[in-house]
Amino acid sequence: MCGIVGYIGNRDAYEVIVKGLKRLEYRGYDSAGIALSKDDHLQLYKKQGKVKDLEDFIGESDKTGTLGIGHTRWATHGPPNDTNAHPHTSTDGSLAIIHNGIIENYSSIKQELINKGHTFQSDTDTEVVVHFIEDIQKNNNCSLDEAVRLALNKIVGAYAILVISKDNPNQMIAARKGSPLVIGVGRGEYFLASDATPIVEYTNEVIYLNDYEIAVISREEILIRSIQDVPTTPYIQTLDLELEAIEKGGFDHFMLKEIFEQPKALRDAMRGRLNAEKGYLVLGGIREYANRLINADRIIILACGTSWHAGLVAEYFFEDFCRIPVEVEYASEFRYRNPVIREGDVVIAISQSGETADTLAAIELARSKGSIIFGVCNVVGSSIARATHEGAYIHAGPEIGVASTKAFTGQLTVLIMMALRVAYKKGTISERRYHELLVEMETIPSKVEKALELNDEILKISEMFKDARNFLYLGRGYNFPVALEGALKLKEISYIHAEGYPAAEMKHGPIALIDEEMPVVFIATSDSSYEKIISNIQEVKARKGKVIAVVTEGDRLIPKMADFVIEVPKTHEAIMPLVSVIPLQLLSYHIAVLRGCNVDQPRNLAKSVTVE
Repeated sequence: MCGIVGYIGNRDAYEVIVKGLKRLEYRGYDSAGIALSKDDHLQLYKKQGKVKDLEDFIGESDKTGTLGIGHTRWATHGPPNDTNAHPHTSTDGSLAIIHNGIIENYSSIKQELINKGHTFQSDTDTEVVVHFIEDIQKNNNCSLDEAVRLALNKIVGAYAILVISKDNPNQMIAARKGSPLVIGVGRGEYFLASDATPIVEYTNEVIYLNDYEIAVISREEILIRSIQDVPTTPYIQTLDLELEAIEKGGFDHFMLKEIFEQPKALRDAMRGRLNAEKGYLVLGGIREYANRLINADRIIILACGTSWHAGLVAEYFFEDFCRIPVEVEYASEFRYRNPVIREGDVVIAISQSGETADTLAAIELARSKGSIIFGVCNVVGSSIARATHEGAYIHAGPEIGVASTKAFTGQLTVLIMMALRVAYKKGTISERRYHELLVEMETIPSKVEKALELNDEILKISEMFKDARNFLYLGRGYNFPVALEGALKLKEISYIHAEGYPAAEMKHGPIALIDEEMPVVFIATSDSSYEKIISNIQEVKARKGKVIAVVTEGDRLIPKMADFVIEVPKTHEAIMPLVSVIPLQLLSYHIAVLRGCNVDQPRNLAKSVTVE
């Protein structure tokens, strides 16, 4: 949640910051603001709305300066408005701060400060932090970085903060705990951001700030220490990210671009890991603790949102191939349920961004109970990648659209490779079936390409249902989580109410909703439940429901029953979710566009959920 950008150097800070905020706007777009160091004062501009609204508001106003900070907000404390927009300033206006995260004990600190005579303009927890730093600095007669350090020792919660002072135009203070912060290293300049997308244009050398670290940055150097005042040596890494990857590349929206990038993303996920001809399947990131996974008594999968749906599919993988019992948990509920975690349990944490706050908190709980934790995420150097014992990146490339598409199929690809590797080592899968599945996996990118050729056909179907008020998505077996994912995509970006169910559960309640106005999407590919799902389709048709069926190419029965049919290439049942989800992504995209919705930045949502 929220995107933060900072710059110190010799360039025009405003241009760097505004461009960076636009690249981070998928993290939040309720309001935006900038603070620039100008001579002996700080120049602030804040505006409700998107970064473009902020640009229009600033217009021809003075925006010169070579040091500044900027923020694009996803509201937590206080509604989106000009006053609650970041940056926030101290009482005397000498300090400015931007913040990503939530300060849990802000209320008690605020009351203490009010008792001391502080007054507050906004509803935010962030304004409390900058007043707290100001109060400490004045009462202790200490430097700004020391005041920040002392304040953070009293603060409870998650944060990535940047602080600047009018009294020192050659210094910026950065700190993090729980929320991501990347520092780009240039020559006599530094770029700071919530992720690497605003930085890659200027440098490929970065420092990922760790939890409980404070960076004191000038144009000449960067000094890092812990909040316990222990100096640390920064580790500079090289970014593996190209500027073209974060541009639209001729597509109308990032979401559509990312849907069409899936064949490449899947090939990248398998590259160097899987070779069917040689019977080769290796995940380099899972070695030291591989035996713990192979010998696990139980696997617990932790995830949120779309990643949770990927975890549900993975439950089928691991139970079917490896014969290991699996529980798929909402990370947001796991830590509050006093879960039973045993010595032989292994945890798999799934997150596109690698920064999901609920998943990170659940990981901390599982680690405290002695679990070995494997991570599956997309962003190199992310918090989950560093918090887990081992794991695998999905290598899907940047995903800018808020509604996840290629990350979902990338997660499924890595998870099925993990399951096949474990099954082969355990001997719970036959040699023949193992090699058949490896061959099938290598064909998936081309089958996804073929499914994407249905785009125009799906657009026509979308035109028929763009004004629907409700949708029902039904599937069985491996395709049940795909039904959940299809419903989530439609809800996220078109704002149409949609629910996913196991097809057999329809008659235990949801069937009461079905009438001639209710579109019902069946994922009805040829698999072990094919005959059963035909019966479910007939039950819907008997009640005059409108049936959209995703079927296997060449199906001759369902097209006689369904109102609309979308044919996808024949694929092994276990791997079908990688193909059957494609039409559902396109359906949600086109319906949202036809309804005039902002598909890349749907209302109330943000890409990376870094608050609980």
